[in-house]
Amino acid sequence: MQTGSPNKFRRTVLAGAAIACVAFSLPVRAADLLDAAKTRGSLRIALEGTYPPFNFRDPKTGQLTGYDVDVARLVAGKLGLTPEFVTTEWAAILAGLGAGKYDVIISQVNVTPRREQAFDFSTPYTYSTPQLIVRRNERLEYKKLGDLKGRKVGVGQGSVFEQQAKAVPGVEVKSYPAAPENLQDLAFGRIDAALNDSLMVGYLLKSSQLPIRAGARVGAVERTAVAFRKGNPRFRAAVDKALESVRADGSLKAASMKWFGIDATRAP
Repeated sequence: MQTGSPNKFRRTVLAGAAIACVAFSLPVRAADLLDAAKTRGSLRIALEGTYPPFNFRDPKTGQLTGYDVDVARLVAGKLGLTPEFVTTEWAAILAGLGAGKYDVIISQVNVTPRREQAFDFSTPYTYSTPQLIVRRNERLEYKKLGDLKGRKVGVGQGSVFEQQAKAVPGVEVKSYPAAPENLQDLAFGRIDAALNDSLMVGYLLKSSQLPIRAGARVGAVERTAVAFRKGNPRFRAAVDKALESVRADGSLKAASMKWFGIDATRAP
């Protein structure tokens, strides 16, 4: 569903180039990441910070909030670590992980074969599908991406949605660093549709004042997971155990219900 930089729907040409470089330049580490995090006492977590309802700053307090933020706090708590958040633009987030600027990304990173070549992933904590967003007064029915041939589609820069849209002949793709600009251009008629995460679309319908509405779902189910550097088997096991624990005690489902009104933590 990030991807997936309001913005799942958060992100793959630039990200793909970054992955290609990262795959050949990962630093050699003698110790498992779990040891380093335990010694530090904190988990350094990267997220976009401009992608509601997943991760964004509360307009009243300026504090980071959202579903990913809640999940990050749950996981860090189970690991006995303090969450230390780092915000960065989506186009650079995977390269930053490969360079060791942070320990993990918890920011609606969809699991793809290409990304798995360069990074390890936890078990998925969210499932969603790509979905179109259109203007409220749009009369044309776009049932699939191919129906947008000859028209403009807005996507997140470096996202899986960008990759999906660019794979359709005849569709003009316009990429944005963050979702707000994308949706504003849609509302003002500068693009004909936006492609993003179905979970974000549901949130927008409740919270946005823009004249937009949900369009068709146009893709397969996407898996979102915690991303981290390869070569850390103990860390991976610990994160999976933490996710299993918050799934079992109901707190992961509660976070999903809080932000989406549905349980998106299990495969449909």
